[in-house]
Amino acid sequence: MAEDLKEIRRQKLAELRNRTETGGSEDTVSRSPSEPLHITGETELSKTVGGYDVVLVDFYADWCGPCQMLEPVVETIAAETNASVAKVDIDANQQVAAEYGVRSVPTLVLFADGQPVERLVGMQDESRLRTVIENHT
Repeated sequence: MAEDLKEIRRQKLAELRNRTETGGSEDTVSRSPSEPLHITGETELSKTVGGYDVVLVDFYADWCGPCQMLEPVVETIAAETNASVAKVDIDANQQVAAEYGVRSVPTLVLFADGQPVERLVGMQDESRLRTVIENHT
């Protein structure tokens, strides 16, 4: 029994050291934020897409009516699903939008395991987005 306790302590110490070195637990990295993340460049988008299992990226513009209608839906998706949601303003991030082939807004790109797996253009209802996300979680 004493050997079992030593082994458990050794494992816990190793886990604690790993958390300290990586800046948190593995659960913290994979847990999705409950609010959309506002992306300010390609590097931040790459980190976000690579940091979570499933990421829904909303390419939008402030002047876009359908984008404004989609915003509460995207916020609900962020709060109530396991997907992380990222928002990219195409006017402030024109190069990022061009890199992902965004030609109209809103455009939603779903990433799973760092790779784009779905692309939706135009206004989407909440149930459609939930279905797309569930298919990749």
